[in-house]
Amino acid sequence: MLVLSRKKGESVVIHNDIVITVLSVEGDNVKIGISAPKDIDIYRKEIFDAIQHNNQNAVMDLEALKNAMLEMGEGSNT
Repeated sequence: MLVLSRKKGESVVIHNDIVITVLSVEGDNVKIGISAPKDIDIYRKEIFDAIQHNNQNAVMDLEALKNAMLEMGEGSNT
């Protein structure tokens, strides 16, 4: 992990086209602005984690469905 110190109004550039700017600092809260191309998805970490969790559950549900269908097919062959 890269750790940087920035002051209000200062920025960090990532991959030539993503700019993260410190907008304000109030106590423990830091407000940042992110400028990035429209084709780049930007999520808060907790939202990203929830999306990943839901995607994993969907894959597991699909596998369970496939297994159930296979079992039903095997039962009809006898």
